[in-house]
Amino acid sequence: MKYKTCVSIAEKNPKKIKYILKNALGKSEYAEVRFDFLKSSDIPNVLESIKNRLPRCVCTLRPKNEGGKFSGSEKERKSILKLISEYNPFLLDVEFNTLKKDQKLRQYLKKSKTTILVSWHDFKKTPNMKKLNSTLKEMRKFSNHVKIVTVAKSINDTSNILSLYNKSSKIKLIAFAMGEEARFSRILCLHLGSPFTYVSLGKAIAPGQFSLNDIKSFQ
Repeated sequence: MKYKTCVSIAEKNPKKIKYILKNALGKSEYAEVRFDFLKSSDIPNVLESIKNRLPRCVCTLRPKNEGGKFSGSEKERKSILKLISEYNPFLLDVEFNTLKKDQKLRQYLKKSKTTILVSWHDFKKTPNMKKLNSTLKEMRKFSNHVKIVTVAKSINDTSNILSLYNKSSKIKLIAFAMGEEARFSRILCLHLGSPFTYVSLGKAIAPGQFSLNDIKSFQ
């Protein structure tokens, strides 16, 4: 099979993003733009400069308490998420915990017809199957595009996260485990139904992430 990829771009220099994104989309089906690596004041200009490529972009503004770099207030973050939604990206990554707590944000994104990728990460462990299944069930209420990522400490952990695909026939699920021991889950998820896997152009952005060249060498 041909592996579909999404290149994660975590660039601090706003002037470089346009060119890095062009390069990434020349080699990959999709790209993830990590807006949380930018200064908030630079985001509007970056959005304008890349708007023609956003139909192939996953846009992410991850706060620090969810493993990201955005350090502003939650009110500011939500206002930026709303701004990004106006550009109609391929997917707007919004955290499960954020959507659960904010009905007004949910209504706004629904009104703007934004396609949400509802995401949930556990950076310490992989919960038991009961917790994983209940989390997936709740997340599905917010979007048909769901991302669940955990840290695996054993083969069993990795097996558990991948078993979520057994319950995902009606949604587009991206589920894999982080860490060197669970790297293979980033490939196996594609065979189980994930629409793409996240890769880097060079240095890994997340633990165990493959580079785009790595993935191409497997095919």
